[in-house]
Amino acid sequence: MQFITTTKDISKLYSQCTVIPLFDRGKSKNFSAIDEISDGFLKKTIAHTAFVPKFKKCLVVHTPHTRHKTIILVGLGSKTKFNRNRLNQIAAQIAAQITALNPKSVLCCLSEMHTRGLDEALCLRQSALALHQTLYRYTTTRSHDKNKELKVKLQQCTFQICEENTTTRRAIKEADAIAHGTNLARDLGNLPPNICTPTYMVQQARKLVRSSKKLHLRVLQEKDMQRMGMGAFMSVSQGSSEPGYLICIEYRGASKSKAPVAIVGKGITFDTGGISIKPSATMDEMKFDMSGAGSVLGTLASCLRLALPINVVGVLACAENMPGGKASRPGDIVNTMSKQTVEILNTDAEGRLVLCDALTYVQRYKPECIIDVATLTGACVVALGQVTCGLMANDQALADELLSAGEHAGDYAWQLPLWDDYQCQLDSNFADMANIGGRWAGTITAACFLSRYTEKYQWAHLDVAGVAWHSGDKKGSTGRPVPLLTQFLISHSK
Repeated sequence: MQFITTTKDISKLYSQCTVIPLFDRGKSKNFSAIDEISDGFLKKTIAHTAFVPKFKKCLVVHTPHTRHKTIILVGLGSKTKFNRNRLNQIAAQIAAQITALNPKSVLCCLSEMHTRGLDEALCLRQSALALHQTLYRYTTTRSHDKNKELKVKLQQCTFQICEENTTTRRAIKEADAIAHGTNLARDLGNLPPNICTPTYMVQQARKLVRSSKKLHLRVLQEKDMQRMGMGAFMSVSQGSSEPGYLICIEYRGASKSKAPVAIVGKGITFDTGGISIKPSATMDEMKFDMSGAGSVLGTLASCLRLALPINVVGVLACAENMPGGKASRPGDIVNTMSKQTVEILNTDAEGRLVLCDALTYVQRYKPECIIDVATLTGACVVALGQVTCGLMANDQALADELLSAGEHAGDYAWQLPLWDDYQCQLDSNFADMANIGGRWAGTITAACFLSRYTEKYQWAHLDVAGVAWHSGDKKGSTGRPVPLLTQFLISHSK
C-alpha cells in the first residue's frame, strides 16, 4: 500500500473513489467543489436521500461524469463533540467503506477534518493506520484460489491535507510501522497451534533479529530454566511434548548506559487448561493465548522500523499447556525463580506461572520499568468487554503514560485497582501463595499475584484477554496492544 499526501485543491485531483468527511453543521469546501463539478448532483442526491451527516452515517454517490467517479460522504457529527475516540471510530468507518468498494486508488480528504485538540497529523496517522488494519488478510494456510478471492485491489491512497511538513510525514511513517508490527502479531495469532509452537516462536524471533544489528537474541531452553529454578514456568511446560522457551530480544537504540524498558509477553501457544481442562466449545480459540508474546514481537518490529532512540528488552514466555502424563496437578506446590512457593489450585491459571518466572528473570537487565502483556483472565472480558484492555500498576506515573498512549493510538486501556485489600485472596495453607484468588475480582487477583514478583520496579500489567482477538464470523487476531505499546515507546523515547 502506497500512501501519498497532497495539498492540491480537490478540483485538480482525480480518483476512482473520493472520501469527503462532513460535520453536521458548517460548510465544506471539498463538498462544494465536487458539487460544482457535478452541476449540483451531490446536493440533489442528498436532498433525494434525506442524508444527514450524523456521526458514522455514510452515503455512497456515483458520479461517473466527473473526475471523481465515486464519492463517499462520511458524517462526523457535531464538531464540538469530535474527539480522539470519535476520530478513531471514523477512521475505521472510512476504511470499512473503502474496503467494501475495493477500488484501485482512493482520495481521502482530511483537510477539513481536524478540530481544536486534534491536529492534522493525528487525523492522518489514524486514518492511514485504520486503512492498513482493514486491508489485512490472513493468507498463510489458505489455498491459492481462496487467497485470490480475498485479494485487495487498493494500491494507492492519497490524503488531501492542509500542509505537508515533517510532522505529517512522520505520521505516515508511524502508521506504517505500527501496522507492520500489528500485522506480524496478527499473523502469529492466526496461525494454527500445530504450526505456531514455542519452537516456531523462537524461529520468528531469530528471523526478526537477523534483520538488524540493533537486535540481540538470547533463548533459554528448559534445561536452562530448570537450572535457574524456574519451577513455575516448568510446571506448565512439562505437560507438553513441545519444549518451552524463554525468548529474550534486546533492541538497542540508545546508549548502553540508558536503562531499557522491559516488555514481557505471555506466549502460551495453545491452552487446553491442563488437568483443569477447558470445555471443548471454542477451545480452538486458545491458539490466541500467545497474543501477549506476539504483541511483544510486533512492538519490537515497529520499534525497529521507526528507529526509536530507546533501549527495549522484549521477553516472550512460550510454552504449551497440555494435560500430559507429566502435567501439574491441582494441589502441586512449585518453587519460583524468586524463591517464593506457589500452590497450584487450578492448572488453567497457567499464564501467571510462566510470567512470574519471566518477570523475575528480566530484572537482571535492570530495566527502567516493566510492562507485562497477557491474555490472562476471562474475568477481564466480563468486566470490560472487547473494547478496552485492563491495566493495573504499582506506579501511577507509568499507568498514566500507558493510558495516554492507548487513547492516542485508539488502542484503549482502563485502569483497575491494585489495592492490598485483594492480596489476602491468594493466601494458601501450604505455600507462600495460591495461583488463584477465588471467584471474585479475578482480573485484579491475577495482577496481585504478578505484583509479588515486581515489587522493586515500576511495573504495569495489561490484561488483553478481551481485545487480542475476535470471535464468531470475524474470528481472528487483532494484533492489540501493539499500537498502544508502540505509542508508549514513541512518547517515552522523547
